[in-house]
Amino acid sequence: MALANSTNDDEVMSTINITPFTDVLLVLLIIFIILTSVSREQRLPEAKNTTKLENSQIVVTIDQHDRVALGAKSVAPADLTQAFRNLADVTEHRYASVIVKADPHASYGMLLRVMDAAKAADLTNFGLANHTEGTPAQ
Repeated sequence: MALANSTNDDEVMSTINITPFTDVLLVLLIIFIILTSVSREQRLPEAKNTTKLENSQIVVTIDQHDRVALGAKSVAPADLTQAFRNLADVTEHRYASVIVKADPHASYGMLLRVMDAAKAADLTNFGLANHTEGTPAQ
């Protein structure tokens, strides 16, 4: 067993402890990773479609400013559930599908609010409208 010599206490330590430096770098790296994932704005994906499906009687349009229109009637986000229920009552619950036409710059949160309001009115099938390839854009 080797014993340390206590007579040379005045010697300078020649190694550098980089553990605190490494800890700080790892914390900064984690902070930057979290900030980049939070700061990115989520966009609706671009889609192309080669077949056109039959039109649904219930069409919801969301524009780039998150304004919602149910058919041709503009609806406030707070009134969406009641508007879907009224529409389902008028159509005698014949339609269970909703086609959503959302602008690519519309917020994802508004799309989810529209879908939740439709589900509350027992409209459970959803379709997302997109541009049909080979036809003029609307």
